[in-house]
Amino acid sequence: MRRLLALGLAAAALTAGAAEAPPLPYETKAKHLGVVNCASSLCHGSIGEWKGSNVLQNEYVTWSRVDKHALRAGQVLRNERSRRIAANLGLKQPAHEAKICVDCHGHNPPAEQRGERFKASDGIGCEACHGPAENWIRSHVAPGATHADNVKNGLYPTDDPVALARLCLSCHFGNKDKFVTHRIMGAGHPRISFELDTFTQTQPPHFVVDEDWQKRKGRWDGVRVWAIGQALAAREQLDVVLDPKRGRDGLFPELVVFDCHACHHPMSDTRWKPRVGTRPGTIRFNDSNLLMLRQIVRRTFPAESGVFDDLVAQLHRAVAGEGGDAMEAAKRLRQGLDAVVRKLRDRAFDDADLRAILAGLVDDGIAGGYGDYAGAEQAAMAMASVLDFLARRGALADVRGANAALDRLFETVRDDEKYRAERFQAALASLRTFVAR
Repeated sequence: MRRLLALGLAAAALTAGAAEAPPLPYETKAKHLGVVNCASSLCHGSIGEWKGSNVLQNEYVTWSRVDKHALRAGQVLRNERSRRIAANLGLKQPAHEAKICVDCHGHNPPAEQRGERFKASDGIGCEACHGPAENWIRSHVAPGATHADNVKNGLYPTDDPVALARLCLSCHFGNKDKFVTHRIMGAGHPRISFELDTFTQTQPPHFVVDEDWQKRKGRWDGVRVWAIGQALAAREQLDVVLDPKRGRDGLFPELVVFDCHACHHPMSDTRWKPRVGTRPGTIRFNDSNLLMLRQIVRRTFPAESGVFDDLVAQLHRAVAGEGGDAMEAAKRLRQGLDAVVRKLRDRAFDDADLRAILAGLVDDGIAGGYGDYAGAEQAAMAMASVLDFLARRGALADVRGANAALDRLFETVRDDEKYRAERFQAALASLRTFVAR
């Protein structure tokens, strides 16, 4: 039965690709016209919100004044740390001009796709996320224009949870075209730490999901975006493993897909503990996103959760040399993740779902499931997101108490070099009381 279910997951994956993969904004061939074309006070540059408009009209002002994507993301490429990274990598250009840096820290279309008013110095502008405006800037304000029309003309569908997750992860996690490798981190780049909902909540919003928004674009569910973000991040890691060009760095595998702290600690500090499919002296595949997905899968399609757990366990065993081919194990899990994304795309999450996922995450941690820092960090962000979803739905009785428990939890993951699983487990015990409230 397990084998049949696994084959079912793989077969379902064959139908998952087409609908979920519109070209990312940087992949399209239209011209990027520049943020100035959106900045008029009669367009998206109003100081205040417009009454009677179905959009806020002040999106440009919000972006330019308080969004880190504007200017700030690129400014860091001029500091001493970035200069040192560029020198360590042997780049021929300074960081603020090097494609390997600017592709994520800026808005970097090819020269022939830059309109007359496009300015790279504006930072990560509107079109970096919403798509080059050449073919939709006029039509999107035409009488009777619909969101579907705009998307057809090239507007990137950020309202679609899979499309949104792919967009954000393309820079904040990486993809086939831009990825923070172990070599880049070795040169001094910070470790990538990202969770889609947490980072979304820390950004200043420039839209409101109200009745009109949902009428035009469909039902918004932040839980679904969070869950899909976990699946796509895990899938991207497996893509690195499966790609012969990205999966190796000379003699070594691409080490960024493994747990950093399996190696980066004093040799006198022995940290290895028994885990499924591991043995002393081997580096562990970074399964932080897969640990989150385990609870999502158990709740959303429990009949297949055993298959998913088996696929993950097979990968760990194969990576550790305990049986099976690692590439085949990665391929099977990758197919399973395609099916997970397809099923999550239209899945609605109710309060009972959220409590079950939260309880599973907490119980896994109390049982010692987050011995690695990366898993604990991801779990802390996930629990904060789920509690926030409950609070916004009015389904969390003691919001202040939950926030205090979260503060204690985050304190245990504040410094990756000082992380101790026992402290994390102790902090989870106090958070457990809020699961049923």
